[in-house]
Amino acid sequence: MADEFIDILDKNGKLTEEVRLKSEAHRLGLFHASVHIWFYTSSKKILLQKRADHKDTFPSLWDVSVAGHVSAGESRENSALREVKEEIGLSIEKKDLEFVGVYLAEKQPRSNLFDNEFHYIYVSKLSVPIETLRLQEEEVSNIKLISPKFLMNDLKDPEIRKKYVPHDMAYYELILKEITNRFI
Repeated sequence: MADEFIDILDKNGKLTEEVRLKSEAHRLGLFHASVHIWFYTSSKKILLQKRADHKDTFPSLWDVSVAGHVSAGESRENSALREVKEEIGLSIEKKDLEFVGVYLAEKQPRSNLFDNEFHYIYVSKLSVPIETLRLQEEEVSNIKLISPKFLMNDLKDPEIRKKYVPHDMAYYELILKEITNRFI
């Protein structure tokens, strides 16, 4: 994907009024915002995406349903709607997004890449069959539905966990709690 301009945040998640290219923010370890949208189904499954093989961070690993950087000047909700449309070809509305929180993730996928992101996390009910979703080849190589229990079992197994983006276990626990609360 092409480089994009993003707003730089301070260590508390507040806008600094500085705008940089995403590649610069990653090279310099600057804090910035991303959106994570987790889809769940009425059959109590979670939608996962497999990142494209050529991604600069965590290629070919299973990850959140949809995720992306918040562009400079863009609202988090609009970013979420845009990313959902781009990555899986699904049009949703703001009312379909449930904000569940912010999670600070500080990762170093490579020696010259620092990914210091405030993840703005949303959940949304997926009400269409996954076969109707159109994947953005540059970002997503595959999708699947998985039960929360199966996902947690995968994450607890050190070998199987290597197939997933290395989010903190606390992050995954937050997501699974929020989603399973909606199954009741």
